[in-house]
Formats: sequence, structure tokens, C-alpha cells
Amino acid sequence: MLTEFRNFIARGNVMDMAVGIIIGAAFTAIVSSLVADLINPIIGLFTGGIDFTNNYAVLSGEVPAGASLEAARETGASIFAYGSFIMAVINFLIIAFVVFLLVRSVNRIKDLAEKPEEVSPPEAPPTPPEIQLLTEIRDALAKG
Repeated sequence: MLTEFRNFIARGNVMDMAVGIIIGAAFTAIVSSLVADLINPIIGLFTGGIDFTNNYAVLSGEVPAGASLEAARETGASIFAYGSFIMAVINFLIIAFVVFLLVRSVNRIKDLAEKPEEVSPPEAPPTPPEIQLLTEIRDALAKG
């Protein structure tokens, strides 16, 4: 069983997947920073400085007016945190778009690397001897 497990781990697909997960985790941190530090402030400019993250509706319970989402959750009230959901959707769309651009770029580079060499036109197949003989007879008759 240990040998079987070692063979499974040593396969290229498993190692590729492990590298992909590690790079994906690091990439998620970069994209999260992109969203939080660059995209959200721009969205805030268009929405008049509104930060969607703290937008919520109180379904039941008492929450002090103007309390942040964190403070509202600490009160134990039932909270409908639609702002967090909107930001999660925005984050997903941005991550999906960046991954799309990355995959598209990698595929283009891969296609260029695999581009076949210039293919010369195929040579004409050799003429059968019967056709050669008939051609010679035709040419001799035309001269004669």
C-alpha cells in the first residue's frame, strides 16, 4: 500500500496539482490586495464613498444605529449582510477575469512554442513509367 501511495504521489499530475494549489493561494493574496487596495477605492469614488462591505439589513434584534457589520454581528442580531455578498461577487469576477487573462496569455505562448516549422509543399509523386513512355511517344510524334 505504501508503494502504491508513493507511486501516486510521484506521478506528474499530482505534483502539478500541488504546485497549482500553492501558486493559486499566493495568487489569491495578490488579487485580494488588488481588490481591497485598488478596485474598492475606485468603486467608492463612483458610489460616493460607500463601502459595500458594511452594508447590511437587520432582520431581527436590536443593533445600534450606524454600527459596523462586525459590531452588528456581535450583538447577536439576525443580520442580512448583502454588502459582504456583493463584495464577494466582485472579488470573484475580478479573480476570474485575471485568471482568464493569465490562461489566455499562457495558451498563446504555448501555441507560439508549439508552432510547426514552415512546411514545404509536398513533392509531386513520381510519374508512373507508362505515363512517361506515353509522354515520350507524344513528344516524338509532335516533332515528327
